[in-house]
Amino acid sequence: MTEPVLSIRKLTKRFGGLVAVNDVSWDVYPGEVVALLGDNGAGKSTLIKCVSGVYQPDEGEICFEGRLSHFARPMDARRQGIETIYQDLALANNLDVSANIFLGREVKKRYFAGLIRTLDEQMMLRESRAALESLAIQFPSLTQPIESLSGGQRQAVAIARAVYWDARLMIMDEPTNNLGVPEQHKVLELIRKLRDQGVPVILITHTLPDVFAVSDRLMVMRRGRKVTEKRTAETHTQELVQYMVGALDDTHVQ
Repeated sequence: MTEPVLSIRKLTKRFGGLVAVNDVSWDVYPGEVVALLGDNGAGKSTLIKCVSGVYQPDEGEICFEGRLSHFARPMDARRQGIETIYQDLALANNLDVSANIFLGREVKKRYFAGLIRTLDEQMMLRESRAALESLAIQFPSLTQPIESLSGGQRQAVAIARAVYWDARLMIMDEPTNNLGVPEQHKVLELIRKLRDQGVPVILITHTLPDVFAVSDRLMVMRRGRKVTEKRTAETHTQELVQYMVGALDDTHVQ
């Protein structure tokens, strides 16, 4: 049987007297899209921030690619291949596409025995174009500033950056929020391409049509607990809403 890329066991996170994540266990396998659902305050973001190194859990274990892992900060998680794309995308609006893909990891050329170093802009442009093409993303120009791009194009840049830097697990927080319908479809298409390339995706969303469009499995949280975990094909919108509001609760999955 295939080993999970991510394995969470009995994870708990508290903030003072508030238990934000309560004894959650969860697996994510290679090449699958898993939706993480729940109303505001359900614990979704806190769980993901524990995985991505923003928070450290108070109890429980996180195993990534078969190894017990502890991420003291987000950069530690990124170095292991866990890429998180939040709603703000963390892009520099005044820089162009290739500068954003290499942001913080710029490639430099050396001259005169290394005494002079300059950015290798041509190499970064060439590599950025290849990363975008691998996801079938087309841009009229890679030298235009990010602020001139549409919301969907900015999502595409953030996804291409993660793919270029060898993402082993992609976490996407509400990726279709505030996008028009055509751009929503493009982002969902990119998620499918990631799955086809073997990169597992955790999709955090309130948009149930997106769940049924791209996810293979799903987990619903409520008040910090996992209340159900299902294959997407074996449930429906009405049932998911019941889990999210507390009318249904599969406590035996804990």
